[in-house]
Amino acid sequence: MRGDVKPVILWLRRDLRLADHPALTAAVAEGAPVIPVFIRDEQVEALGAAPRWRLERGLEVFARSLAARGSRLILRQGPAAEVLDALIAETGAGAVHWTRAYDPGARDRDGAIKSDLKARGIAARSFAGHLLFEPWTVSTGAGGFYRVFTPYWKAVRGRPVGPLLPPPEHLPAPDRWPASDALEDWQLGATMHRGAAVLARHTEAGEAAAQARLDRFCDAAIAQYQDRRDFPAEPVTSGLSEYLSLGEISPYRCWHQAQRQRDQLGGSGPETFLKELAWREFAYHLMFHSPHILTGNWRPEWDDFPWREDPGAADVLAWKQGRTGVVFVDAAMRELWVTGKMHNRARMIVASFLTKHLMTHWRVGQAWFEETLTDWDPASNAMGWQWAAGSGPDAAPYFRIFNPDTQLKRFDPDGAYARAWIAEGQKSPPETALDFFQAVPRRWRLAPGAPYPDPVIELGEGRKRALAAYESRKSMG
Repeated sequence: MRGDVKPVILWLRRDLRLADHPALTAAVAEGAPVIPVFIRDEQVEALGAAPRWRLERGLEVFARSLAARGSRLILRQGPAAEVLDALIAETGAGAVHWTRAYDPGARDRDGAIKSDLKARGIAARSFAGHLLFEPWTVSTGAGGFYRVFTPYWKAVRGRPVGPLLPPPEHLPAPDRWPASDALEDWQLGATMHRGAAVLARHTEAGEAAAQARLDRFCDAAIAQYQDRRDFPAEPVTSGLSEYLSLGEISPYRCWHQAQRQRDQLGGSGPETFLKELAWREFAYHLMFHSPHILTGNWRPEWDDFPWREDPGAADVLAWKQGRTGVVFVDAAMRELWVTGKMHNRARMIVASFLTKHLMTHWRVGQAWFEETLTDWDPASNAMGWQWAAGSGPDAAPYFRIFNPDTQLKRFDPDGAYARAWIAEGQKSPPETALDFFQAVPRRWRLAPGAPYPDPVIELGEGRKRALAAYESRKSMG
């Protein structure tokens, strides 16, 4: 390494971008060589099939971005503390920078690593970057955390957020690079099997793609966001969730650009989008202050509710397959199979159907989304499922049971969404609907020419059963 200048290790996790990257900006500012590193540790190993596949795509694109600036991405695997120790020994690094993570496992890991590094005289610095507002900086008048979204939104709406930082034109390189694994050898996406080829047709990874997506949304859709965002066939939502999940775009950039649109356009669309960004923040706020939201009912009074917890039940399998015989549910679940994502209105419908009509625990749905969402996010996934089930903060009351048929008539009145994803019964199904049969396991032996299934449950019957369980629980309480 050059003289007495000790390199900085930039430990990357969910911050695969060059712009608006405080940890990277600070590392470059030190004037020392910067060694970007991604570690395949226990947290990466725990990811589901679709998130792992999407991570592989993101790492591939980010590595090219680094190479264009005279740098490279070092890949190592193993426990993060051991990998970092080995890299420090190999490179003589004097500092490690990273962007903060907020789930309990990451916090425990990062806290232990920071304490150990500092004790050995290695500068260990964690930075903001994944959120607009650090969870411990937002508190109620009494000093506690917010449990309801509306007052949380009022508290953060006018707060300043982090600045937009330019990407470095060049990253100082070490005289000698440490050895790196080859990304293709990791086979992160292997468990997607043949579904990977389908997902690839509906995914464009990387920072440039994220910025282009934000620009298109602000130019063409944000003005209509409030009025049309619940219509799943219309291209009105931002489509930014997968990019935010991997940090391919910063929440700062989304916030600032939406604010400019609000100031220029007026109207409710940009303000509603800002509110949705704050909803993501609220999920992290809750995960940080009440981490049990990830694994158990946020409201403990729901612990005795008689949900089933059998992920292999026949009707649950039909739900996973998009073959419940309920059109809105099936269209949404097939959209998930094909794209790795699902429209937000559709997520509410499938979650309500599973937890209420099928009386199945939200944890079953949470686990399935962990496996199948390319935009999987621990905080948003947990809060979304508990919101739908009725057991979480700001929850939809349990007695509010979405009727998928009436919801489809309201939000897909001409049937465009249903036709896009359900091939059965169509003479010339679109490619999106046919892709479903290319994505699912061959062992299911599904084909577009087969008859569409009968409903696994009559909607009125499912509603009555759910309400009866709810009333029984209330009377026992």
